[in-house]
Formats: sequence, structure tokens, C-alpha cells
Amino acid sequence: MKRPTPEKIQELREALFSRIDAGEISIGEATRLMRRTLGMNRKDYAEKILKISHDALQAVETGKGNPTLKTLRIIGKPFGLEVGFVRKRN
Repeated sequence: MKRPTPEKIQELREALFSRIDAGEISIGEATRLMRRTLGMNRKDYAEKILKISHDALQAVETGKGNPTLKTLRIIGKPFGLEVGFVRKRN
């Protein structure tokens, strides 16, 4: 995967944050978009950036896992995101 320019990364981050703020995106999809924003494959992002296993990241991205609070915090940290409650939107 080709690494985007700093300008493109900023554009993708802003789009991601807008979707998160609007409640339009699942945790798995947000996680996948964070990785793709940096232009990284799953293995490298998991091992080099997050310091978690490839399998753990794959489980979150595909919605098939049950990540711990610690794992969710690790995933959100590179993008300045925290884990918390939000009101359900109707």
C-alpha cells in the first residue's frame, strides 16, 4: 500500500473524524480506515504501530472479535481517540 502525502493524510483524518462524530461508522470500519489513512497493510500497522498481533487487529477490523478495553485504547491512541460512551443517535 502506498503511503499518502501529509496533506492527503490530514484530509483522510478529517473525513474519518467527521464520520465518527456523526456516528456513521463502526469500530471495525474506523480501525480499518485509520490503518488505510497511513497507507499501511494490516500486518505492519498491527506490529509496528499498535504493537498488537495481526490476528487481534483483523478481528477488530472484521467485527469478529471482542476486543478488550486495553486493545481499543491502543487502536485509538495513534489518532488521538479515546474509548467512551456516546448517546445512540436515532
